[in-house]
This record gives sequence, C-alpha cells and structure tokens, in this order.
Amino acid sequence: MNDCQNAFGHDPLPPRLLDTTLRDGEQMAGVALTPEEKLAIARLLDAIGVPEIEVGVAAMGGDEALAITMLVNSHLNAELLGWNRARISDLAASFNCGLQRVHISLPVSDLHIAAKFGGDRQRVWQQLHESLSFARDRSTFISVGAEDASRADPEFLLAVAQTAQHLGAQRFRFCDTVGILDPFQMREQVQRLVQSLTIPVEVHTHDDLGMATANALAGLRAGARVVDVTVNGIGERAGNAALEEVVVAMRRLQGWDFGIDSRQLLRLSRTVQQWIQGGRLPPWKAIVGENIFTHESGIHADGILKNPQTYEPFPPQWLGTQHQIRIGKHSGRRAIAACLEHHQPPLTPTSQHHQQLLLDAVRVRATQLKRGLGVDEVLALAASSPPS
Repeated sequence: MNDCQNAFGHDPLPPRLLDTTLRDGEQMAGVALTPEEKLAIARLLDAIGVPEIEVGVAAMGGDEALAITMLVNSHLNAELLGWNRARISDLAASFNCGLQRVHISLPVSDLHIAAKFGGDRQRVWQQLHESLSFARDRSTFISVGAEDASRADPEFLLAVAQTAQHLGAQRFRFCDTVGILDPFQMREQVQRLVQSLTIPVEVHTHDDLGMATANALAGLRAGARVVDVTVNGIGERAGNAALEEVVVAMRRLQGWDFGIDSRQLLRLSRTVQQWIQGGRLPPWKAIVGENIFTHESGIHADGILKNPQTYEPFPPQWLGTQHQIRIGKHSGRRAIAACLEHHQPPLTPTSQHHQQLLLDAVRVRATQLKRGLGVDEVLALAASSPPS
C-alpha cells in the first residue's frame, strides 16, 4: 500500500472534490452561462455525487447574483461555496445571495502583489484581517486562497497560511495560478503547507503546461484533502484539472473513487460541452473523448479481441460504455473478420488470398476517404472482392 492509500485509510478527512465549473470554468474566454444553465449543471454535478460546488462570484451582480441565489434555494445535497476577493463588499454580496460558505482569495506572490497592491505586502495582511473578521460572524465556513502561491516567497506564503488559520479560516487553498509547477514541485510545496497547518489544504491547478491533473494528484499525494476540478477541464487559458480525469485516475491508480458515479461522467461531459462551446470534444480527449475505447490498428484490435486489458487502462464499464473496433487504413485481418462475423448471415473470407484482397481494398478506400469505414462499406468491399 502506498503513502497515499495509507493517508486515505487513516485520515479522518479523506480527499474530496470541489467542482469549480460554475466559477473558474465559466471564466473561459467566450463563455457566458444563464442562471438556468448554471442550475442545470449544478444539478448534474449533484446527481453524480460531487460534494462541493463553487458557484460563482456574487460581487459581479446581475445574472451572476441571480444564479447564485437560485442555487442556494435549489436544495442540492452538495455544499455551495462563493468566491470572493478579500473585500468586505464582495463578502457582503455573497451573504446577500444567501451563501453561508465563502472563499476569500488573496495575491501572495510578489508579482501579483506588485500588480494589485502596488507592491505593498501590508495590504495583504490588512485585507486578510478585515475580510476574515467580517466573514467569521456571518458564515459557517471560510476558506482562504493563495493566488499565485506557486510563485510566492515560501516563507511569506507560509506566514499567510498560518495567519489565515489563526484568524479562523477552516481550509487553505494552494493555487498554481498559471500552471507552472511539475508534480514533483507541487508535492514538495503542498507537503510543506500540510505539515505546517492543522486545517486542511486544498489544491487548485491549471493546465498551461499540460500538468493540471498530474499536479492535482501530486497535491493529494502530498496530503491535500480537497482538489479543485472542472468538467472537461474548462477554465482560464488552458483550463483546470478535469473532473473526469481526476476521478478515473484516482480510482485506477489509488483505488479511490470520491463517491462519484463514474457511469454518468460521459453524459455530464457532453452536456456541459454542448452548453459551453456548442460542439464536440476532441475525440482523443482523455477519459471522455469518443476514441478512448475505440481501436483501429491491427495489433491493437487483435489484442482487444483476445483480452481488453491489453490496450485499455481501465474497463469501459466504469463509464457505462463499451469498446468499439473501427475499420480503417490501419486495420488488420482479425478486425475485418470480426466485423464480417457480426453480419447476418456471417461473412468470412474463404482464403488468405481473399482476406488480403479485402484488407488491401479497405486500406485504399479509407485512405481515399480519409476516415474509417462503416459496416456497410466493408460489406460492399467484401462483395466486390470475391475469392479467386
């Protein structure tokens, strides 16, 4: 048993997901959800077992505040969290929407402090004290987030975290805001926080260098107890750690399922994709892309037909689906024979020569069309390639 499993087995606070599709996910350029769409997505997240949803930024007002109020009154099982800058006006807006759980975000890197506070670290301390003092008497839960924590001075970051804990924060969020860490760095930095705090640590990762999911898992291995995700990994710039990737990767690698009904992940993914971007995901998208259990190459198809574990990292049944064998340029004789065997009545090439003629015809046709072939197209080629 590895160290992650040991921690899960003995820690009274096992890892959990926080979905921020409705906050960080919607911040993806060009996305604007209506209150009704936000409510529908929240209900889907709630239905699959997501325990905590970050619902948005009440300080934006207008439809955003209306959507948050609708969510608060929708009687979801998931806990709802509102995102706020470390300003009393932001927090007041969240409380006016009926939220009882709030997140307070502060810049902690010198780069961000220079851009937002004119380089005055004293502003960080002042706003941390003022916002936590205001929120303590009006909320049931407060988390504090360190924006750009991955580029912060380690001693300053630790001081902010410990002060937040002392002032009543019940969780501390480590943000790799521009996705510049690798999993080794993530584990090292998060582990230092975990060892120095008594409140849970949360990790928030971005995919600018393609490591959001890996960094999310590294944060959990370091002892973080909450990991932020979005459906399909949507979010600012290159996006966030994908909900479906974190769920399936943790189940496959660590035996941990977060209590999520993974059979509903494909439906959730495609619904959100339609509302967010109005189109399909790339077919090669991890976990939820349509090619994840689709096989064409001869070697792979032959292996799958003999034993699915040869070329599938986890059972398609986890997602409530099944694998498919496609016929195309890279197919082999075994896949084509399997395709013909499922025809009624079954068709089977009668000789190796006939098999090769059909295989050659399939490859030529697929290359001409620059796509795979449907069953009817394979049958037509089989009919036009009679045995000699």
